[in-house]
Amino acid sequence: MKDLQTTDAKAHSENIRSGLKELIDHLKKDISIVDDPKAKALFETSAEVLAGLSTAFSHYEEGKEEAWK
Repeated sequence: MKDLQTTDAKAHSENIRSGLKELIDHLKKDISIVDDPKAKALFETSAEVLAGLSTAFSHYEEGKEEAWK
């Protein structure tokens, strides 16, 4: 993630979402690398949770949810 100097909340949201995507991609890649089934489950669950959080940030940016209006 970048260290943004702007006060624009949407810019910060996009930056955080970008960092989440990078972490999600890394977790998914590591699932195929590690041998430990518990670690695989942890990485998969973490990726799914972070994907949900990323969706929440996206909805904020788009103003889709009633709470963000």
